[in-house]
Amino acid sequence: MQERNYALNHAQVEQREVSGVLRNTYGLLALTLAFSGIVAYVSQQMRLPYPNILVVLIGFYGLFFLTAKLRNSGWGLLSTFALTGFMGYTLGPILNHYLGMAILAWVGLLLLLALVFFGLSAYVLTTRKDMSFLSGFITAGFFVLLAAVLASLFFEISGLQLAISAGFVLFSSAVILYQTSEIIHGGERNYIMATISLYVSIYNLFISLLQIFGIMGGDD
Repeated sequence: MQERNYALNHAQVEQREVSGVLRNTYGLLALTLAFSGIVAYVSQQMRLPYPNILVVLIGFYGLFFLTAKLRNSGWGLLSTFALTGFMGYTLGPILNHYLGMAILAWVGLLLLLALVFFGLSAYVLTTRKDMSFLSGFITAGFFVLLAAVLASLFFEISGLQLAISAGFVLFSSAVILYQTSEIIHGGERNYIMATISLYVSIYNLFISLLQIFGIMGGDD
């Protein structure tokens, strides 16, 4: 009887922890997306140039690893907003490149983005399926996409950019499934790191869909 009560209490405590991580993650994610959107708008309105690729890599990975190091302190929140703000800044020049897209294309893009993110998240949250099997696919996908991006820098291959964008859509979708599953199954208990993972997935998903819509619409 005592063992059964202990198991029930343990399950209740674990469920409260999961609920807390989910609540904090989605709350922080909403704030970072809003902040990133404001920075992107300012960057776009000021016509700021897209930074050098080295600046992007150093800025992103530097702030990412700093956030990971500070994830258990209040400074981790500050670092999180610094990272998402930096990503918002890089988004501004990209938006300027696609301003010629039709309004309906923008509406369709945003609706598709919302449908993918909320649909995938809702699927995991309602079915509670364990998506840990996707870890191998995510690891392999990262290196395949990295190789494809490097190839695109040196070779002019027809359709490669479209293939890369489609690959990032699948990759980001897999990360959303995996990260949400990690939260509800106890693999991720730090809401700052969960937020960063989901934010980067949404960012990559948005950029990839934007490129696909742009390519299909005839933009360079």
